[in-house]
Amino acid sequence: MTQAPDATLPKRVTIFGGSGFIGRRLVQRLVEAGTTVRIADRQPERVRDRLPPHVADGLETAVADVRDQITVDAAVSGADAVINLVGILYEKGEQTFQGVHEEGAGRVADAAVRAGAGRLLHMSAIGADPDSAAAYGRSKAAGEAAVKRALPTASIVRPSIVFGREDDFFNKFASMASISPALPLIGGGRTRFQPVFVDDVAEAYVRILSDPLTAGETYELGGPQVYTFRELLELLLAQMRVRRLLLPLPFAIAEVEAFFFEKLPKPPLTRDQVALLRSDNVVSGRHPTLQTLGITPTPLETVLPTYIR
Repeated sequence: MTQAPDATLPKRVTIFGGSGFIGRRLVQRLVEAGTTVRIADRQPERVRDRLPPHVADGLETAVADVRDQITVDAAVSGADAVINLVGILYEKGEQTFQGVHEEGAGRVADAAVRAGAGRLLHMSAIGADPDSAAAYGRSKAAGEAAVKRALPTASIVRPSIVFGREDDFFNKFASMASISPALPLIGGGRTRFQPVFVDDVAEAYVRILSDPLTAGETYELGGPQVYTFRELLELLLAQMRVRRLLLPLPFAIAEVEAFFFEKLPKPPLTRDQVALLRSDNVVSGRHPTLQTLGITPTPLETVLPTYIR
């Protein structure tokens, strides 16, 4: 049975990064609400096998790279709204923070303006700050600035770490805990996080997109509870029912180790990520949140058992 279109949502939406962890949840919600979705990605077809058939069959796809203006322009052609979810956690080869987070974000925003798209939603991150000790945080801030220069009515979304099946955080440390007798507590494990559920983030995008009053706003998305890095690892180990030594690792030593890890094809830790851990990753209280959008944040403890065992 086909669901009637939601009249409050744009009819056609282009999503850059729609095949990713957050993107797939958002794509499904929009398609089921009756919106025509075009996934713009370097490998857009890879998402079809990871979505229910009724969602995958209705998708449009476009091969696009945020570093290439021609493919970006083609991907947004005819779109009523554009969403940019593209981001990288570390630099590798031509995939740099400046090229993806800053220049790529500006490129997508410029294209959205030229295409006459009425809305632009841009994924940033808590920790986006031009004065951040980490290049990641500085590049996210530069990306926000580039988007706002092109389109002041763009909506910015800054989540804390996002959890859920296939997440980067808990799955990575669960894999480490399965083979290692100890887990590192970088900086002593005192950095604070406010993990937010991936489905809540996807729902936030839908609500922002459906409400014209959200234009121009910056949203910070966090879960219902703040945890230290140590507390998150303790929660993970308790869920796995294993005992592991939590080994405090000073920032200086972590940076030395990260220097060598950076040589790997997919580094588990980089010096820039160590720098990022010097600052807390929590909602500031200066911007609207999930609660502002009428969403009750989902507790980590109710979801973690569904994919970590």
